[in-house]
Amino acid sequence: MRALIVEDEILASEELNYLIQEHSQIEVVDRLEDGLDVLKFLQEQEVDVIFLDINIPSLDGMMLAHHIGKFATKPYIVFTTAYKEHAAEAFELEAFDYILKPYDEKRIAAMLHKLEMAFKRDHTPVEQHVEDGPAPTTADGPAAHGELLRDTNSHTDRRINLLRNDNIIVTDTADIYYAEAQEKVTKVYTKNGEFTMPVSISDFHSRLPQDTFFRCHRSYVVNLSQIREIVPWFNNTYLLRLRDLEAEVPVSRGKVKEFRQLMRI
Repeated sequence: MRALIVEDEILASEELNYLIQEHSQIEVVDRLEDGLDVLKFLQEQEVDVIFLDINIPSLDGMMLAHHIGKFATKPYIVFTTAYKEHAAEAFELEAFDYILKPYDEKRIAAMLHKLEMAFKRDHTPVEQHVEDGPAPTTADGPAAHGELLRDTNSHTDRRINLLRNDNIIVTDTADIYYAEAQEKVTKVYTKNGEFTMPVSISDFHSRLPQDTFFRCHRSYVVNLSQIREIVPWFNNTYLLRLRDLEAEVPVSRGKVKEFRQLMRI
């Protein structure tokens, strides 16, 4: 992997460069201090990841990230900052991670490992085979038809950023069970716990693989591949029981027909 460090504090830049060399195989190709210099650099060279301070001259890190987000080929962005309050905006920009200063070596090492694993996964060709024939059955019965709906989108759709305690948790979308609208936020339930996202459920749903996640109700989005049981409910609707969770997710009357088609019931 090729990396660029954008940091106007020399000591912080040197420390981060040292930690990257110490804990990864990532090659730091340059270290810059000015936002406009970064844009000029990226016009001539490509990198796989940018370690980006927010408070830099000419063009701050957030504005720079907005510009980079429009590139056809986008590098991962890891924000490095002393300020917690930008974490939500970093999530909106789909940053890979958000690292607070002063640097914690274990935190940096874990982030670098996660970054290298993500790069390896995202740049490994995936062979996709579609075979005709009857739907497979499992011990879970008809509800397991959701297994047919595994994500087949590009790598950018298989990964999503979730927020917890000012940290950005890069999460495989397959690990999300369902999401629920609560006032102005969305609660997201995963195999690794719950998250509260500062976005509407419509916005959150739009970031998920559309062939796997279904808006089954105005307040719910469900991962079809995590459905364990489909329970008939009143007015010809359903309640969905999910793997490993006690919660039940409703299917609204207006979504029943589409749901039946998706689940082949």
